[in-house]
Amino acid sequence: MYNFAFYFCTMAVNKEVYQRIKSELDSKGVTLVAVSKTKPVEDIFELYNLGHRDFGENYVQELAEKAEALPKDIRWHFIGHLQSNKVKYIAPFVHLIHGVDSLKLLLEINKQAAKKNRIIRCLLQVYIAKEETKFGLDETELENLWRSTLINQFSNIQITGLMGMASFTDDKNLIRNEFKSLKSIFEKYSLPQTLNLKLQTLSMGMSSDYQIAVEEGSNMVRIGSLLFGERQKP
Repeated sequence: MYNFAFYFCTMAVNKEVYQRIKSELDSKGVTLVAVSKTKPVEDIFELYNLGHRDFGENYVQELAEKAEALPKDIRWHFIGHLQSNKVKYIAPFVHLIHGVDSLKLLLEINKQAAKKNRIIRCLLQVYIAKEETKFGLDETELENLWRSTLINQFSNIQITGLMGMASFTDDKNLIRNEFKSLKSIFEKYSLPQTLNLKLQTLSMGMSSDYQIAVEEGSNMVRIGSLLFGERQKP
């Protein structure tokens, strides 16, 4: 079993904060993905009982075990850096894969989805930050992938949007400009749409910068620490 005890929370689920953020985002048509990585199933149940259904996980093993233990109507989002050899473990149930950054990974997702007779929705991750630790496609790689004849041959995946993470910085102008850049790229590729390419989701913004992201056009945000508390190693 995954060692959930490796981390502990400084607080339980903050229901008041959740309800405030959820109301704020709902009024703007923005989907809230509650980032529950390393959190126990009890914390997820708290939000589930408030009616929340979209949860994000970073680690394949942890996600698979939580999906087995929790209600089947949860929409699981894989938001970490996914390795091709681990796609098969989440292919039977994953709702949306956020961080697709290569044609190789798309091929594997399509292969595993076909085995389960599913169509798996994916977001292409675009590199917009000024940090070497971030993953994603640059604009040239995105253009080449978009023009690849292979994409329209995939019958078991659908690329439904783009995802990006801004720099981890206190410079709000830099963060805003990075989000503006991704929104511009999103608009560039939104049309024309095909069976496999239907850009509707722009996923950007986390606990520290989601308000700026929404102002710049995000319609999906990933929030963890504001809802569940900071993760700390004992």
